[in-house]
Amino acid sequence: MKLQQLRYICEVARQNLNLSSAAEVLHTSQPGISKQIRSLEEELGVDILVRHGKRVVAVTEPGKAILDIAQRILKDVENLKQVGEQFTEEDKGRLTIATTHTQARYALPQIIQRFTKRYPEVRLSLRQGSPTQISEMVASGEADIAIATEAIELYEDLVMLPCYEWNRCVLVQPGHPLLKVKKLTVEAIAAFPIITYDFAFTGRSKINQAFSDKGLTPNVVLTAIDADVIKTYVELGLGVGIVAMMAYDPKRDTHVRAIDASHLFAPSTTRIGIRKNSYLRGYTYDFIEMFAPHLTRDVVNDAMHTKG
Repeated sequence: MKLQQLRYICEVARQNLNLSSAAEVLHTSQPGISKQIRSLEEELGVDILVRHGKRVVAVTEPGKAILDIAQRILKDVENLKQVGEQFTEEDKGRLTIATTHTQARYALPQIIQRFTKRYPEVRLSLRQGSPTQISEMVASGEADIAIATEAIELYEDLVMLPCYEWNRCVLVQPGHPLLKVKKLTVEAIAAFPIITYDFAFTGRSKINQAFSDKGLTPNVVLTAIDADVIKTYVELGLGVGIVAMMAYDPKRDTHVRAIDASHLFAPSTTRIGIRKNSYLRGYTYDFIEMFAPHLTRDVVNDAMHTKG
């Protein structure tokens, strides 16, 4: 049995059983992957994959158990490498952060600036996606930590660490009628077309719930994953925007006005997600604490190794 074979079956599973895609990711040939997986099946005495002609159509029941073990083995191998790197080059290495646009654009810049100044020889990468996508990146080992508001709690392999709470504002054009309302209400917002986040992003469920509690169906005319896109269409008069308060900067966003809506929508919590029992480099602990000062090394370790 070879680690290469385990990497092959895990990547095939990750690529939804598409051997061509797996071969491209692994920089090898499709026949080579098939041959190695066949060899592993012969050694173990069971089929891992269900085949229909040349196509792989499913994973067998024993194959599912084998995949779970293979993924754990590969994570442990990666942890071994991290241990070696930690003690030979403490301030060198890489850190991949998977996050949403809102966090990357508004919450992380100053933290990243501080981190890169402290660790100039650590290669830092940002991977952006939906909360589900970034959680999967960490669960699969493509990224070290996830920073998001939604979805992390859905992954049993991830430890969820609360960072901070935030709320929303309503964006309008200068002179908009909502600016004259003494106290903003959900009913007042519902009278206008709405532009807000895509369903998978940034606390959209909290927005939906606020309208539902009032028996209202908002007229959402446009959704986007990017707060800057929402601002652009508010400027054009397409509707009123609902975005994270952190996404509004009065010095930069001079063509729109913000109205505090924290009394209308339940607050959301940004969280960090980390693979359970993974080995973290010292600079990863530092990054987490820079982002959320209450998440010290001891707090993170306790959460990662608590059973249940």
